[in-house]
Amino acid sequence: MIERFGLASDHFGHLNGPLVLLAMLGLPLLLGLLGGALRPARSWPVALLGLLPLSALIWLAAAVAGGPSQSWTLELGSLVLHWRVNGLVLVLLLLTQLIVLVSALYAPTYLRDVVHATRRSQAWFWPLLGLLAASLSLIWLAADLLLLYIGLELMGLTAVGLLLLPGKADALIAGLRYLLLALVGSLAFLLGVALLLGAWGRLDLAGLAQVADEGIVLWVAMALLSAGLLLKAAAFPLHAWLAPVHASAWIPISALHAGLVIKASFFIALQLWLVLVPAAAVAASLVGVMAGAAVVWGGLMAWRAAKLKDVVAWSTVSQLGYLLLAFPLLVGSDPAVAALAWDGTWLQLAAHGLAKAAMFFATGNLILATGESRVEGLAGASRRFPLALLSFGIAAISLVGLPPSMGFTAKWLLLHAALAGDHWGWLAVLAIGTLLSAAYVFRVFRYSFVEDAPTLDFRPVPWGMDTIALVLALAALLLGLVAEWPLALLRGPGGGA
Repeated sequence: MIERFGLASDHFGHLNGPLVLLAMLGLPLLLGLLGGALRPARSWPVALLGLLPLSALIWLAAAVAGGPSQSWTLELGSLVLHWRVNGLVLVLLLLTQLIVLVSALYAPTYLRDVVHATRRSQAWFWPLLGLLAASLSLIWLAADLLLLYIGLELMGLTAVGLLLLPGKADALIAGLRYLLLALVGSLAFLLGVALLLGAWGRLDLAGLAQVADEGIVLWVAMALLSAGLLLKAAAFPLHAWLAPVHASAWIPISALHAGLVIKASFFIALQLWLVLVPAAAVAASLVGVMAGAAVVWGGLMAWRAAKLKDVVAWSTVSQLGYLLLAFPLLVGSDPAVAALAWDGTWLQLAAHGLAKAAMFFATGNLILATGESRVEGLAGASRRFPLALLSFGIAAISLVGLPPSMGFTAKWLLLHAALAGDHWGWLAVLAIGTLLSAAYVFRVFRYSFVEDAPTLDFRPVPWGMDTIALVLALAALLLGLVAEWPLALLRGPGGGA
């Protein structure tokens, strides 16, 4: 499992390690500060600036893809920092760059014409966006618990700052509640790190995998680490904060949070389990029970939700259950089962990130056009706003798991893993989740196609906002046709298949 995450200590990179950190972390920070100073009112300057970190990522991918993982260390006195790049990290970096760039392209028109954000809020939005992108990149790159903690804290505090930007009472209440719970999660994570450091005197994951012995200390540490991370990831039953946060957040921020932020906590948790307790099948089964409950409960709540943003938010709780199935399918599993589950898990993470961000953008466009936040208020939207509804529907194809979407490929792999391992319970979870996903999606379309809709004062959606939602939704759909490319990264020498 160390190889899968690119944590092998004997593969030292031929690239300049600090330059990699500077490119992946420094460029987003610099561009965020520049955006805060300029406060762009159009999308084209954002697109031009967004080419810089994307070019840096292409350079990194060209240097790493197809080869072994690249690892680096940096000694700062008695402190040693570890980071690495492999196929999995490249996939996550690319996903981050894409969703952040699309959110940045969506933001100028949205902030100016939809929510009429103050100059101060706009000035804060761009640096916080850059810091969020940098902290996420740090989490993907980090190979020790110290860098993971730094990235996790920066990500959490930045997400809180973004959620508070609307300045309204409901946003402040939801944001402060999220801050409190995030701090509780951080405290649990930090206590777990302290136990590991006190017991074995090191923080690098590769070293801990070699020296950490199973026992009460390790299990208490893992319980603390897991509790803190699953709270931050909104895993059932620690999910109560999620829907209120999305209800009051700006649309680009909801897309970033659902598409990326909660995935980072899941990534850290799964990495720690597979590196430190790779044979803990019984404990992983308990997480699987949480996964099944998340899929069912989140799907039912999405089906019953009255507001459109609540439908999408509760859908996130349900879809996260599919990711949590990685624990029982990967931890303590047969190598053949683990290989299928490994591919399916990361494809599901990428597919959900793209589709959920696209669905939030389409939801924002529908709310803007109709002036209605309720699902019932979408009556007649199919005739008046077919493009926004089309974007919502294409994104839903991937969430439900229909071909040829990437979501279908991911769930197919997870299905095969469950079959190969005779995990009939997890197979039932996948089937029930698919039916519930179809139910809450078709409920939205049922109201949208009502013909005798009342005459309302509809507002046209700027073409750029509609286009962005459609392009991202199409990406989630069509990338399923070229899924072999990310799978090659995950399976290759750098991906650790």
